Amino acid sequence: MTFQISAISIYNEDGRIRTVPFKTGKLNIITGDSRRGKSALLNIVDYCLASKDYVIKGAALRNFVQVFAVTLVKDQQQLFVARPAPAGKAATATTMCVVSQALDAPPPQRSELTFSTPLDIAKDVLSEFAGIDRTVRIPAVRSATPIPPSVRHALFFCLQKQNEVANPDLLFHSQGEEFLPATIRAMIPYFLGAVDPEQALLENRLRLLRQDLAQMEAAVAAARSLSPASGQALALVTEAVEAGLLEPLPREDMTAERAVEHLRDAIAETAPTQTPDAGEDPVAALVEQRRELREQHGRARARIANLKRAARENGEFLEQAAEQHARLATLNLFTPANAPDREARCPVCDSHQSQLSQIAEVINRDLGRLDADMTVIGSDTPEINALIAAEEGTLQEIRSALGRNQEQLDTLTAGQRAAQGQADAARRAVLVQGRISLFLETAGRHVQGPQVVDRREEIRAKIAEFEEAIGAGARDDRLNSFVSRINTKIKDKAVALDLEHKESPIRLDPRGLTVVADTTRGPVRLADMGGGENWLGYHVATLLSMHEWFSEQRNPVPRFLILDQPSQVYFPEDAPDGTALAGPDRTALLNLYRTIQNTVDALDGDFQVIVMEHADLDDEPFRSSVEARWRRSNGQALVPQDWITEEIDDD
Repeated sequence: MTFQISAISIYNEDGRIRTVPFKTGKLNIITGDSRRGKSALLNIVDYCLASKDYVIKGAALRNFVQVFAVTLVKDQQQLFVARPAPAGKAATATTMCVVSQALDAPPPQRSELTFSTPLDIAKDVLSEFAGIDRTVRIPAVRSATPIPPSVRHALFFCLQKQNEVANPDLLFHSQGEEFLPATIRAMIPYFLGAVDPEQALLENRLRLLRQDLAQMEAAVAAARSLSPASGQALALVTEAVEAGLLEPLPREDMTAERAVEHLRDAIAETAPTQTPDAGEDPVAALVEQRRELREQHGRARARIANLKRAARENGEFLEQAAEQHARLATLNLFTPANAPDREARCPVCDSHQSQLSQIAEVINRDLGRLDADMTVIGSDTPEINALIAAEEGTLQEIRSALGRNQEQLDTLTAGQRAAQGQADAARRAVLVQGRISLFLETAGRHVQGPQVVDRREEIRAKIAEFEEAIGAGARDDRLNSFVSRINTKIKDKAVALDLEHKESPIRLDPRGLTVVADTTRGPVRLADMGGGENWLGYHVATLLSMHEWFSEQRNPVPRFLILDQPSQVYFPEDAPDGTALAGPDRTALLNLYRTIQNTVDALDGDFQVIVMEHADLDDEPFRSSVEARWRRSNGQALVPQDWITEEIDDD
């Protein structure tokens, strides 16, 4: 079971409360003039359900409202969720107040609100209240770490802003934001019920195994590329012998490994005649410089690995600590014994229990110690990240220096090879030693470094085992089956709304995040269906059909849909407030509301629709569903007029 909205509340600086109630399991309409706060209702719900941004708009709300809140209900449970406006120059508020209440309890007074729940913990509490399984992991976009579904993902299917409800290019809430389309695609199978939790775990392990296989393939290929070429080694041995650096050995006994060891003796030997020192010979100087750079490179990589390990350990600690913090914070329902004018009472039966004060004291002490640990570790993480960035910058500089060194060596050795015929024996010996040194530097990474253990067959066997356990395309088959059932519902509503292409098969496209009509001339996407009435109709038909499926399957999507001004497609942009609709536009809008009402009635209290509307119709079901009229003529608005203590720009 999941939740609906029973009220939206705002608090001003003096602590006064303005509450807008809603009926659960019903169609609720707030109608009124523009700039009276209707659209803000959707933003308040979004903000209080753990949005990362401060989405509240409008001068009256930003200047004269201090706290925003929603009251959520499911079965006999009620959850009050409040979030303050950002303080000072902060971009958003990062703590919230989440309180369990008795059913039908009013919003708490401002003095009773304590904003101590971190945003991420509040999101987890709301997700659990919605019935979302937090053990499921969905493959994340642009990340190797899968993510758990949350209430934030469920809102893709519950909200339709004014610029979304009839948008031909955007079917779901937030679809126009960067990176979110891919997240919506990933979450649709879970919320439609196509993801089995155990199978999701297997699929995640399969994904990790495939990553391991790809890394192993790359490691084996790299090891092969680093292995010493026996032909090159033997050729260098021959040159070293001719230059007088080595004694000849029987060629038939010279393996690749023996050749490499023999070449090490060559660079350790003194040239047959006096050679220039490193300060006079540019090749020798460059070789020495390269050796030093390689040592610096190795040390820098080791430091980066250690720092990343520390950052990862900090992150794992904070994740575990946050979970423990959430569990302890939930128990703040116990009233500490030292609270002023309060007795320790049981949060379930409200009876006096003296021993609860000791329990609360222990829990609060543990919570404080955990807060301190999280603060210390959290403050270390940015410093570690800064050190990693600095070391990576140093590593890049070393790599650049190595590249320049290699270019200089290539230039010098190329010129020296051209003049090799004229070089004296000593210079030729130095040149051969330089070439041998370069070869051994590459070969040494294979000979001296840890050998790559080829585990590809083992990993492939595990992949085959998991693929067999999962079943080929099992989740896709379920998803296609469920979407097909939803398509039937969309088709029925398209006929009821008399939409374009209603005679053709209509389908939801989870990959393209749109609706498609399969006509005799080919597929027609939503954006190509003419007119705002069709765009609006298919938005409403699709979301109503999905919520019917959510309710029938008991899926963990909040049982509400908020639509902001669907009648906008029937009003001209310059229409004055209060303009009445007439003719076909009025008939079409009433037909839209009848379709919404039919869906609400069919789900028998398990689905709630909240509409903020410009139009005001006298016909049913519109008239009996109006909960408030916010018009300039009656002085009604979301923010009471007596809260506004200074002139504001109402445009």
